[in-house]
Amino acid sequence: MSEDKLRLGGMALANGVLVHGPSAWACAVRLPNGELRVESAYKSIRAADIEQPLLRGPARLLEAFAVLPAMKRRLPQAKLPFELPTVAASMGVSALAVRLIRNSSRLGAGTREVLSGLVALAPAVLALRSSELSSYHGAEHISIGTYEHGEERGKEHERCGSHLVGPLLVTTAIGNLLAARAPIHLRGLARSIAGVGALAASTEIFGWMLRHPDATVSRALAKPGHELQHRLATSEPTPQQLEVAEAALRECLRLEHAADTR
Repeated sequence: MSEDKLRLGGMALANGVLVHGPSAWACAVRLPNGELRVESAYKSIRAADIEQPLLRGPARLLEAFAVLPAMKRRLPQAKLPFELPTVAASMGVSALAVRLIRNSSRLGAGTREVLSGLVALAPAVLALRSSELSSYHGAEHISIGTYEHGEERGKEHERCGSHLVGPLLVTTAIGNLLAARAPIHLRGLARSIAGVGALAASTEIFGWMLRHPDATVSRALAKPGHELQHRLATSEPTPQQLEVAEAALRECLRLEHAADTR
């Protein structure tokens, strides 16, 4: 990525794309009548200035979650992936399945945690099976990747959140194994702490993977996310879907550049 380019993030919606930068976000959606709607604003919570290891990951997650209600207020037509009825139902089934797996006496502790982590991914996988969502995901990657690299890019992106799957499975399993050693009355709290710790550690590991993409460990950890992105999470967008993603990108960059002149 060019030094003078902003580091951008994004999120595919069922009917559009959200793009966010260090200080602003913009969302574009395609309405049922074909109209393209775009809304944007500056962020109320900014994590770009937090560089302390193990703090920046959770801070960026908090920043991303803070954007969603603001986006829905300005653009209620935006359809978040987990608003789909089938995905909402799968979240309940997944939570029940995780509980049953963790209470199983036939499985070893390590096996229980790995299976729990895989089952917990089911709602996200189900959401990504939507052809519209996977196409908008591809459009998000193409627009952001083309901007960052200054040349036309494909539907897959090296910083896609899917690459966190491998590190997160490993760190979550380790964290929950340690939490299981806590007294029963403290186990719930211990699991919550382990979850935050796993996210923080995964973010640092992912950063290391980006800096050392050819390392054996890096390739192994990236494999689950790569396969998810390549086979399921992204598909080629239509010109109309790419237009939506590019509209969100332009509006986000407009606000970011305006912030620099304030």
